[in-house]
Amino acid sequence: MKINILEEDETFMKIIIENTTPHFVNAIRRTLLADVPKLAIENVTIYDNTSALFDEIIAHRLSLIPLPTDLDLLVKREECTCKGEGCPSCTVHYTLSKEGECTVYSGDLKAEESSWAVKDENIPIVRLLKNQRLILEAEAELGSGRKHAKWQAICGSGHKYYPSIEVNEECNVCMECVNSCPRNILKAKKKKIVVENVEDCILCKTCEEVCGKDAIKVSGDPTKIIFQFETDGSLTAKRAFMEALNILYKKYDELEKAL
Repeated sequence: MKINILEEDETFMKIIIENTTPHFVNAIRRTLLADVPKLAIENVTIYDNTSALFDEIIAHRLSLIPLPTDLDLLVKREECTCKGEGCPSCTVHYTLSKEGECTVYSGDLKAEESSWAVKDENIPIVRLLKNQRLILEAEAELGSGRKHAKWQAICGSGHKYYPSIEVNEECNVCMECVNSCPRNILKAKKKKIVVENVEDCILCKTCEEVCGKDAIKVSGDPTKIIFQFETDGSLTAKRAFMEALNILYKKYDELEKAL
C-alpha cells in the first residue's frame, strides 16, 4: 500500500491510497467516525439557569462544543487508574458564569488550564435577557463516536475511485465534452482534448454521454482511491488519521490471533 497526500491542513486531509481495495478504505473511514477518541463534555452541574432554555438543552449544546484533545495526556475514564472517580488523567473541568443582557458563547466556558480552552470561541449557547443568569460546572472526558455523536471528531469523510479519462483518435474536438464538464477539467489544446487536474473528476461521465463519436471513456480505478475527511478542530487531521490506522491495526491483529 502507498499513501500520497494531496492536501493537508489542521482540519482537512485529502490523500491517494494505492494498491488497496474499497473495503479497506471504508474500514478506515468507519474507524475515523466511530473509534477515534475525542474529548467532550459528559457531566454538567447547573447551579443557576434563569434563561429561556431548559437545563438539558444547555447541557446538550455544551457537549457538542469542540474541545482540544491531547491523546498523549488523557485516557478513557473507565480505563483510568482512578477507577472512574475522575482525575487529571481522565477528566477536564470547565466553569461558566454569565449574567445578561448578553449572548453566552463557547468562549465563556473557562477551562481549569488554558491548554484545554475551547477551539472555537464564537459558538452561541444561549441568549440571556436582563438579570438572567447561567452558572455551571462541567466535566469533559474521552469517548468515541460509537457511543455518542458528541465524541465524533470526524465529519465530511468520503472516498472515490481514482479517475481515468481516455480520449481516442476518433475525437474531432467538437467541444461538447469540454462544455459539458461540470469541473472544467477538459481543455482543447492544439486541436486535441487534454485532461487537467484529473483528481477533480467526479466520475459523472457527462462528457462520455454527450460525445457523438464515443471518443471519450471515463472509468475509475478500484485499487487507487482518493480519500478525504475533515475534523471539528478537536484533533488535527493527521493525528486523527494516524490514530485510526493504529486502532485498525490492533483490531486486525486481534482478529488474526483469534483465527
